[in-house]
Amino acid sequence: MDKLISGLAKFQSSPYEDRKELFAELANGQSPEVLFITCADSRIDPNLVTQTEPGDLFVIRNAGNIVPPHTKIAGGVTASIEFAVAALGVKHIVVCGHTDCGAMKGALNTAALSDLPHVQQWLDNSRAAVEVVKARHGQATSAELGSVTEQNVLLQLQHLRTHPAVASKLSSGDVDLHGWVYDIEHGTVSAYDDKQDKFVTVEERYASLVAASEALKEVKSA
Repeated sequence: MDKLISGLAKFQSSPYEDRKELFAELANGQSPEVLFITCADSRIDPNLVTQTEPGDLFVIRNAGNIVPPHTKIAGGVTASIEFAVAALGVKHIVVCGHTDCGAMKGALNTAALSDLPHVQQWLDNSRAAVEVVKARHGQATSAELGSVTEQNVLLQLQHLRTHPAVASKLSSGDVDLHGWVYDIEHGTVSAYDDKQDKFVTVEERYASLVAASEALKEVKSA
């Protein structure tokens, strides 16, 4: 707690003062463009990784960056998705997994989670990802953890499509889905390319956006 308390003091004296106008604006509402769904792992910091400011991301975090399929039973993840998409009008939804994910290790061996029944049940939402890896590799062990992590991201994107608010916006072209995996050690992100049906570098996946951004910079500097 000492670290948190001292951090609060530092925040109020420097970062807050540097962004005082931004916080004054955010005090009256929010309009994020991105819903960012990622793991609750303490090593993941969405704003740090993406270098975004407060107000840029609407973040949902849980063990395994999981999106349960839509049901009539209300849940925190479901309600947050509905609010972000239908009320805030986000334009993009990112599901971001990461390397060395404890939740995915658990999904590979749920029988070992008997002392954590709620975690065990929660990871049922990743079971299909494990089964896909088993079918493709003949096994699903710690050696296939990277593949399970990627397949889990794709599975949660499928689950997202079952949510009415998301399905509606997808049909009208008002929202785009993105699957990412963050490499903790190297600080890099790979992104799913549906045309190639594989995860590639962010630079390759968003080459057209990068090119457009660079062209805009050149126009502004001319």
